[in-house]
Amino acid sequence: MTERMQENQPSLNQSNVFHDWWPLAASWGLMGLEMPCISVVVGHLPEAETMLAAFGGIAFPLGLLVEAPIIMMLAASTALSRDSDSFRRLQRFMTTLALMLTALHALLAFTPLWEWLVIPALDIPASVQNPARESFAWLLPWTWAIADRRFRQGLLIHFGMKQVIVFGTGIRLIATIGTLTILAANELPGATVASASLSIGVIVEAAYVRFRSRPVVSGPLRSSPPAEQPLVLRRLLKFYIPLALTPILILAAQPIGAAGMTRMPEALESLAVWAPLGGLIFLFRSSGIAYNEVAIRLSDRPNSYAQLKRFAWITGGLFSMLLVILAASPLSSFWFKDVVGLDADLAALGTKAIWLAVPIPLLTFLQSLYQGFLVNSHQTRPITEAVSCYLGLTIAGMVAGVLFGGLTGLYVALLTYSAANLGQTGWLYIRSRHLLRISPLSDQ
Repeated sequence: MTERMQENQPSLNQSNVFHDWWPLAASWGLMGLEMPCISVVVGHLPEAETMLAAFGGIAFPLGLLVEAPIIMMLAASTALSRDSDSFRRLQRFMTTLALMLTALHALLAFTPLWEWLVIPALDIPASVQNPARESFAWLLPWTWAIADRRFRQGLLIHFGMKQVIVFGTGIRLIATIGTLTILAANELPGATVASASLSIGVIVEAAYVRFRSRPVVSGPLRSSPPAEQPLVLRRLLKFYIPLALTPILILAAQPIGAAGMTRMPEALESLAVWAPLGGLIFLFRSSGIAYNEVAIRLSDRPNSYAQLKRFAWITGGLFSMLLVILAASPLSSFWFKDVVGLDADLAALGTKAIWLAVPIPLLTFLQSLYQGFLVNSHQTRPITEAVSCYLGLTIAGMVAGVLFGGLTGLYVALLTYSAANLGQTGWLYIRSRHLLRISPLSDQ
């Protein structure tokens, strides 16, 4: 965008930022309720500790890793789906990538690769191996549904239809909870109930978003002027590969954490608590993840950096403070013991671990802020560098926990993830400073 175009836009203020952020934050917040709901249901089914470990400690992190390359399709579509030709080219790329990842998922779930690769790599306890495999198999439709949904959500965000995303996520949550209720009543294994409900919820949401995006594709998108440069495959790959490496490296930390916890004291207990605790942390940081698309969309506006930075610090700090209140009050014990249904020892383990995750919501907002400026400027390599820093710190922390021993795996994992998030945030700031200095009227 030229300087003249920037000058013709109204100056950004906190009200503008909030207006763009709240629908996305509501959508991510509803999505964040999904894992706590699953944990509550599975926690009250037979063999709760084993089933929570199978789903939350093994199947879900592994499913996240497989679908990681398409997670940034939302950011890519928000930045690139601005004309019909670019939309079609990006859609073909999304379809091919989603099919490849679904095939990989099937190979891991239904072939001897599970015994040859997954079990030894993660050192899965014997009691968890079969329910984890069945749970992972039920996540097979997940990758395709998420790819199509995020691709079309980016289009809706760009054309100002963020409210559709909120409704879609609400419908997804209703479908997930409904499926949880039905399957749990039929006495299926808890890990299977969790994955099947998650998959059905995402499929329903993807269908809704696809339906609501049709008028945009045939209307505003078709009438948009063509891009100055066609979105050829070489240019698309140069933009997307560094972006896609971001969630791949971040989510690789999930099975790395699981593999580390299985080799440290209280392995099964740590894996069992990881599902309800991870869902709780995600709920508090989800609004910060939503902030990424806001920063991408608004970073061209006058006064953008000053306003976006202020909003990130205030709102991110608020969510971290809410996590402090939860950890310091009886609410944490109520969540783990009375709601999820964990026994007293597991509940105490989860309550203590919350303190180690307090910085994560604020750091997530700051990461989204710096990433937004980089993505909007099509400078995606620094994002990969930052996430490489995150992964390196995660590996170092988990290896240290295994080698030195003595500490409960859950505590080591949470402390490592917080330190890794801090390192990632610092690197993003360093690599985006030149953009923050030249941000339109950033000091005014």
